[in-house]
Amino acid sequence: MTFAKWAFRVAGIYGVLTLAPMYFAEGAISTMTPPAITHPEYFYGWISAALVFQFLFLLISADPRRYRPVMIVAVLEKVTWLAGLWPLAMMGRVRGSPLVIGSVDALWAVLFAVSWLRTAPPRDGGAG
Repeated sequence: MTFAKWAFRVAGIYGVLTLAPMYFAEGAISTMTPPAITHPEYFYGWISAALVFQFLFLLISADPRRYRPVMIVAVLEKVTWLAGLWPLAMMGRVRGSPLVIGSVDALWAVLFAVSWLRTAPPRDGGAG
């Protein structure tokens, strides 16, 4: 269970540290990756939803056995992001650092899946 604690804790901390500053970087991101962000509600909505998941990862790290069923949702959060990112890259619509940084989620997806496999289910059969 130590593996799962560390995997989810490090993922949560990493995610907070990389996502939270984006709340203040809309202008810089628009300049670095034109065209400008034309729908800021999507930009901030994405950051907010992703940030909430980082707190979920930290919650899972506190008691992996109890939150084991939620680990599957954590894997899905990572895989669905990649399912959108990689096809965009193949079409030439995403490249460079956003692709590389976003692809780190493939590692997290694997670590989360391994955590799920290595964590025994709760003795009572479900979350308490």
